[in-house]
Amino acid sequence: MRIHIRNTTILTMNQEEAPFIGDIVIHNDQIEHVIRIDQQSIESIIPPLTGDDVQVIDGTGKVTMPGLINAHQHTPMNLLKGFSDDLKLMDWLEKKMFPAEARMTPEDIYWGSQLSMAEMIRSGTTTFADMYMHMNQIAQAVDEVGMRASLTRGLVFHDDDQGVRIREAIELVESWHGQAEGRITTMFGPHAPYTCPPEPLQEVMHLAKQYDLPIHIHLAETKEEVITMRERYQQTPTQYLYELGLFEQLHVMLAHSVHLTKRDIQYLKGMRGGVIHNPVSNLKLGCGIAPITEMKQQGITVGLGTDGAGSATTLDMFQEIKAATWLQKLDYGDPTVLPAYQSLQMATIESAKLLAIDHETGSLEVGKKADMILIDLNRPHLQPVHNIVSLLAYSVNGADVDTTIVNGKILMQNRQLLTLDEQEVMRQGNRRTKRIVEGI
Repeated sequence: MRIHIRNTTILTMNQEEAPFIGDIVIHNDQIEHVIRIDQQSIESIIPPLTGDDVQVIDGTGKVTMPGLINAHQHTPMNLLKGFSDDLKLMDWLEKKMFPAEARMTPEDIYWGSQLSMAEMIRSGTTTFADMYMHMNQIAQAVDEVGMRASLTRGLVFHDDDQGVRIREAIELVESWHGQAEGRITTMFGPHAPYTCPPEPLQEVMHLAKQYDLPIHIHLAETKEEVITMRERYQQTPTQYLYELGLFEQLHVMLAHSVHLTKRDIQYLKGMRGGVIHNPVSNLKLGCGIAPITEMKQQGITVGLGTDGAGSATTLDMFQEIKAATWLQKLDYGDPTVLPAYQSLQMATIESAKLLAIDHETGSLEVGKKADMILIDLNRPHLQPVHNIVSLLAYSVNGADVDTTIVNGKILMQNRQLLTLDEQEVMRQGNRRTKRIVEGI
């Protein structure tokens, strides 16, 4: 199968290449051609491809860019969106989230993840990283819906579960890594330093090395976590992980990383992997502003994620792009900090590097997987067009996404979802949520 996108504005996200008018040809799951049109011409330099195995998309008035990559998510938490707002993080977790999650069945997890996927596809996300329980159900949903995902079984060690969570993590890796036409990859997911004592964390590190997979872990999200780790180990959360050898030995994704000292940032310098910034969730929970500008100055890769909808209340990555750059400008009192292109990089190629899939996705290049979105600029809030990059970073929202393509398959076109039953997903989500939260 081939898809021919004609006369579109192309933003490749490849080494700060400027947007240009051109065509993109997709063959099966890969980008076959990225063709620049002569600036004096308003027509494609190649005629529309024809044949029963070709679909032509008119890209006039649209921007085609890499699909957004949500590098930190908890998809089933969409069922708890708006259920526990305006609470401190630990109250939010202990009084609302944990009791509600304890009631979730595998079927709830399946439908909750589909609800998140519907929202992500509609707002331009093509790939996400997920950490939760009942991961087989989430993997099944990813397989059916057609998104790309990096999946981890969240691992906490606050009780003796007789090794159940570890076995489930291994089962996920062995059953799903490389499956769904290669769209699913896996990681190991110890939850956080304060929920993972040294011995079980070292066991997880050993497994990650054995299977040659990355680690996905929360880090220093709140001041309370920092205080707990100092009382327990006389170390910051970052120093704790550093002393255990995590950054030296493995590719690591660090979610949040809000409360880091300058010495902590030095511990991360040179690490494989990097930090996932979650600005909307951190703002909403009052956690603070992550020092991502300092991290980037030290060469640390920084990507973007939404966190779960239970905290962020939105999975629109364009909201994260805006929040990330505005927060840094405010924090530094400098409007030149974290300019538009860099914030878009964080949501595309930088997040792809964190997920260790930048050889496949994150930019529009010949030979990479065909993961891309088309954004309709024919809207009052997106006119006039002076600077495409600024418009994408500061004005576009998820509802402006017209078409979403993953692995060469169209998941949404003309704002219509094609690989899931949107009405049934919403019906299931509403019905299941009522049972889950009743009485909490």
